[in-house]
Amino acid sequence: MPGRVIRAVLFDLDGVLVESREATERVWLAWASANGIGEEELRSAMHGVRSLEVVRALRPDSDFEAEAAEVERLQAEDVAGLRAIRGAVYALHALKEDRVAVVTSATRALAAARLAAVGIAPPAVMVNAEDVSRGKPDPEGYLAAAERLGVDPAEALVVEDAPPGVEAGRAAGAAVVGVSSTHAASDLAAADVVIETLESLPVVLARSFEASAVLRANGGH
Repeated sequence: MPGRVIRAVLFDLDGVLVESREATERVWLAWASANGIGEEELRSAMHGVRSLEVVRALRPDSDFEAEAAEVERLQAEDVAGLRAIRGAVYALHALKEDRVAVVTSATRALAAARLAAVGIAPPAVMVNAEDVSRGKPDPEGYLAAAERLGVDPAEALVVEDAPPGVEAGRAAGAAVVGVSSTHAASDLAAADVVIETLESLPVVLARSFEASAVLRANGGH
């Protein structure tokens, strides 16, 4: 996509900036066990979407809003083993702070807890589960983030690790970079570019896009 102008970078949180699989699975597996749901069934439903969608899909007969809220609360309390994804801090430092947003399926409290646990300062623009009526793969969150940053979605770059997020970025009209941190590169084939770690993101921005609006002149160092 040579020459496509990028004026904002919109990051997913879990699996992109924060490695949270162990903590997430501890809480969800306990919930599944208490609700008679098998591990395989749980895993097929839980990645890249809001807790509300997971509970609605697996326990449609429940008070899924209350159930999802409790799962999010427990996850916000369980930060053991969380760490920044390889290259996340480097990539963020290479970008202008006012050109970055986080768009996550997590609630505001959970997102804040996870960023704090790994020492990443939240950007000024955060779009959380409470801010949208439809979660990924719907593009609502990414469209909202682009609007808050004052950019056309077509001039945004979405960074995602899961197929629903890639689909959401594409539906928003943004360019999409997939990071194969939680899914195989083949699962992210709908992205414009797939990279193994965020360490590659500044180079991809510089080589594949017109990204002077988002990259710091000194690469953040």
